[in-house]
Amino acid sequence: MIRGFEPRLYQQIILDTAVKKNTLVVLPTGLGKTNIAVLLAANRLTNYPNSKILILAPTRPLCDQHVDSLRKYLDVDEDDVQLFTGMISPAKRAELWKKSKIIVSTPQGLENDVISNKISLKDVSLLVVDEAHRAVGDYAYVFIVKQYNKKAEHPRILGLTASPGSDQEKIKEVCKNIFVEEIEFRYYDDPDVKQYVQQIDVERVYVDLPEDFEQIRNFLRNAFDSKLATIKNLGFMYGNTSSYSKTSLLELQRGMFAKLNSGEKDFSLMRSVSLLAEALKLQHALELVETQGLKPLFEYLSKLEDEAQKTKVKAVQNLVRDLNFRSAMVKTKNMIAAAREHPKIIKLREIISEELKNKKDVKIIIFNQYRDSTNKIKEVLDSLKVESRIFVGQAKKKDTGMSQKEQKKIIEQFREGVFNCLIATSVAEEGLDIPSVDLVIFYEPVPSAIRTVQRRGRTGRQEKGRVIVLITKKTRDEGNLWASFHKEKRMYRVMHALKKGFSPAFERTSESRAVLNESESEKQTRLVGKDAEKFNVDLSIFADYREKGSGIIKNLADKGVKIDLIKMDVGDYLLSERVVVEHKTIRDFVDSIIDGRLLSQLSNLKKYEKPFIIIEGEDDIYSQRKIHPNAIRGVLATIIISYGIPVLQTKNFRETAELFLLIAKREAYPSKKEFTLHTAKPLADKDIQEYIIGAFPGVGATIAKPLLRKFKSIKKIVNAKEEDLKKVELIGDKKAKRIKEIVDKKYEE
Repeated sequence: MIRGFEPRLYQQIILDTAVKKNTLVVLPTGLGKTNIAVLLAANRLTNYPNSKILILAPTRPLCDQHVDSLRKYLDVDEDDVQLFTGMISPAKRAELWKKSKIIVSTPQGLENDVISNKISLKDVSLLVVDEAHRAVGDYAYVFIVKQYNKKAEHPRILGLTASPGSDQEKIKEVCKNIFVEEIEFRYYDDPDVKQYVQQIDVERVYVDLPEDFEQIRNFLRNAFDSKLATIKNLGFMYGNTSSYSKTSLLELQRGMFAKLNSGEKDFSLMRSVSLLAEALKLQHALELVETQGLKPLFEYLSKLEDEAQKTKVKAVQNLVRDLNFRSAMVKTKNMIAAAREHPKIIKLREIISEELKNKKDVKIIIFNQYRDSTNKIKEVLDSLKVESRIFVGQAKKKDTGMSQKEQKKIIEQFREGVFNCLIATSVAEEGLDIPSVDLVIFYEPVPSAIRTVQRRGRTGRQEKGRVIVLITKKTRDEGNLWASFHKEKRMYRVMHALKKGFSPAFERTSESRAVLNESESEKQTRLVGKDAEKFNVDLSIFADYREKGSGIIKNLADKGVKIDLIKMDVGDYLLSERVVVEHKTIRDFVDSIIDGRLLSQLSNLKKYEKPFIIIEGEDDIYSQRKIHPNAIRGVLATIIISYGIPVLQTKNFRETAELFLLIAKREAYPSKKEFTLHTAKPLADKDIQEYIIGAFPGVGATIAKPLLRKFKSIKKIVNAKEEDLKKVELIGDKKAKRIKEIVDKKYEE
């Protein structure tokens, strides 16, 4: 089934392992991890011709590359390979799933499809997890792989990464989460690899921080030190405050918030929290002046000044009044007016000019950590008549965000030589196929082995490559450089040690695969599930789509409950035709009292026969906000006595899920049938009208009221033209057209 490429020796050796066992492949960027996935896909489709292949990748550009590789190198019809992203509706994905042989998908949308049982993993014979180092914590990979390992008839898992990290426990977690049975690790100097590798020369270029930059840094550092000194005097820091890193300051902040949440609210603690917030902002400003330049620094300081005018947050207001802060602000403004530049910008101009002398069509990637600095770098390249493009992530920030479509277009243009310099943030570090890059420039070192390896791997693919790292002397640049150096060395030591003595965290047998690593509570749930199967009960729950990040939904889906994720107008979970649940964390419950949401939610809950409220968490409910405890007690009494709605408390999402499971089973057992969503009983005529109109596609409770206000009756809404429907706020072309389709469509049994 393979066409268009000849497998390299190390790819064949790795494939031999991956055919037999779930394998984590750790291979430097540019050495063809994707081709190993293609080879294994061909093997699985040959052995299981009626099966499917599923490939997961974290971003749309990466998914696009996998689709291109599969269509190019596998002897299958183009339509057999389909791309799934969040832009495709769940109904369309379910339809494509049935027709396709190979599916490439981002994990988040597919996770929802698995939860909702819109797709079945039963027939998937190979699951490829690209950038497998992400398979930790609550990332969608973890849930999907676990479900796949349970449900697939012929499971095989292939994890791919260039750099799994330097922490041994994290690598072990990745291996456990994707059920790795064998590790295949290669580096450039391994005997089966080095014949295919081009040399990469890494040059460190040091610059000095000029005296006037030092003055700005001193103002900011003095302000920073004074904040920490005050915190120490208040008793919340110990020892030498200069030894506190950003990580340790964030840990200190988390500890302070924990004390606040537990009800400890004395003046010194609240003052220290405010001072620490100021210190963290100053630390970011210090990083900008040391490693980035004046323009990003000035934009950041200006943003803080603007924020101080609009916010009531004391930390920001106090910071911009600080004399050292104001001095740094004025000095920065004066230096920008005098056209002063960071020495890195000057050195970058020299490096690019020299490259252009040697080779006019040189292809360069410049990595920069901050979007604010990319515009300044582009100005330099424009002045040198270098065709360049900025490549950033999707999140919008001062109009620099890019859509996935724009990202794909930029990469294609760079590959085709439309322009010859890519200025990229971290979004380009991971996995993008950009061949024949002559030079990679790190505008700053990054204190991460994963990111360093991925950045460096952009060059040296087909011919000798070069990497230049710009470092400002006696700044955090030097610390980050050595941090990444030692982490990378440690990563290779850890990988060699793991590979040498690796043993899977499980044994693959037909019985153990379904109950892998299960806790006692999961064991009990499995027994409950078996009990439900004995009585032929299908457990089904509707859940509001905004709840998908709570942990409850994944937990329920993991227990075999059918979940329908929809937009719910009443409550957060519908456990049966009569049981609706309003789910709140302790913080959210108190917030809903203050902002008034709770009373309207209580009225809606009464539309169901058996409503109840879950308050989840172990924090003190009376210390969340500045609200008198009697006010909270009064609301609880109103809910229970006036509305007759029970209030239950659970410790965490697992306990909540267990409770939902037992209630759903209890409700489903007598009827032995599934239920529909539209079951809330209206209370008055206006509720009935809203109920009927709210059932129209895309309408719901929010839009039902404006429709009825405009047209006055259900009859007039039904008879309205599309143009008239679109005059109502929140109704566009698609909704208006869909409403008319439903109204006019002939009913068929």
